[in-house]
Amino acid sequence: MASGFWNIAKIPELRKKILFSLALLAVYRLGVSVTIPGVDRAVMAKYLNGQQGTLFEFFNLFSGNGLKQLSIFALGIMPYISSSIIMQLLGVVVPALGRLQKEGEQGRKKINQYTRYGTILLSIIQSVSIAAWIARLQVGNDSVVASPGIGFYLMTILTLTAGTVFIMWLGEQITEHGIGNGISLIIFAGIVAGLPGAISETLRYLQEGLMQPVTALIIVAIMVVVIALIIFFERGQRRIPVQYAKRSVGSHSYGGQSTHLPLKVNSAGVIPPIFASSLLMFPATIAPLFGDSAVLEKITTFLRMDGLGYNTLYVLFIIFFCYFYTAVTFNPDDVADNLKKYGGYIPGIRPGKATAEYIDIVLTRITLAGAIYISAVCVLPTILISHYETPFYFGGTSLLIVVGVALDTVQQIESHLITRNYEGLTGANGPRIRGRHD
Repeated sequence: MASGFWNIAKIPELRKKILFSLALLAVYRLGVSVTIPGVDRAVMAKYLNGQQGTLFEFFNLFSGNGLKQLSIFALGIMPYISSSIIMQLLGVVVPALGRLQKEGEQGRKKINQYTRYGTILLSIIQSVSIAAWIARLQVGNDSVVASPGIGFYLMTILTLTAGTVFIMWLGEQITEHGIGNGISLIIFAGIVAGLPGAISETLRYLQEGLMQPVTALIIVAIMVVVIALIIFFERGQRRIPVQYAKRSVGSHSYGGQSTHLPLKVNSAGVIPPIFASSLLMFPATIAPLFGDSAVLEKITTFLRMDGLGYNTLYVLFIIFFCYFYTAVTFNPDDVADNLKKYGGYIPGIRPGKATAEYIDIVLTRITLAGAIYISAVCVLPTILISHYETPFYFGGTSLLIVVGVALDTVQQIESHLITRNYEGLTGANGPRIRGRHD
């Protein structure tokens, strides 16, 4: 392993890519420390400290603590992710976008352009909401905004929108000139940035006797097992054998080779828990806006993160969104048509409709396994917090993202090493590291 990392320094191109990615991630983290003009982030931090289990905590996590600090990057990269998801969904219901998705590189560039426009539009909408929200937000006698007015609104909207566009540009630059997927690495950096603080808080609990050493060891052991479980399932595939018919052109024969169609166990990624948690946190988020409402109070109590109602609905929503997102992004009929077009078939299955039905049955079964795995990983941190009363909250959706992005990035580094005739990161006889999309 040590020799594998040492080989990275021997390849100038790979070394430059890694340093370039780290430099842009450092720029992103510096930008999180730059506050929006005219706000008091100390008051905002005090407010968010009392908003555990709401959408504010969720958005703050994905903005790399940018919302808590009222940073110019407070929106984070979420508008871009939302725009990308919307474009994928529209590709199913809008025929023109569906055709663009099938036009190769040119179609991809056009869709990326539409995604950027959508990112700007969503950023403007969200920045208007944030400006209106913080302009009237008070904690006791302290206001977040000292002088709310039209100037503050315009400045906040422009600053937050420009910040999101700049993050999007950073991500695209990392993807094009660096190593790994830039957008994923930015989310990764934002989540990992909170790890030192969580460890420091845990150590403080241990020193003050608020947590027993045995409890800390149990939590660490469970986290290690969960990480191993995530790696196992994220790399898990069901490989359907595919045979291509041999055809003769003149005196030459083509085809006849055997390959496989890989179907991921978790083809929906982290989208299901993001959607599910957003829906369940919404009532607790809007409850303060309606004052004392008996109905909303009952709903908020029922949807407490450590309650049975919340976790039951959370699991059901995750399973639903796993199937929904997989159905949107993967079409067995298209796969069957492409196999038939190029002379491929699954042994024992007739080409065409029968092949599509077979792929759909297999995909349905492995999606259930993937949904159960995601549910277990996402619910476990809530159980740990409620049972052990620990502040070390680094699990669920964030852990899925961190481990998945790390796998993809290490796999790209290993691919560069192998193409340059070097051993991989695990050595000559070690297993090859696969990313989530291999």
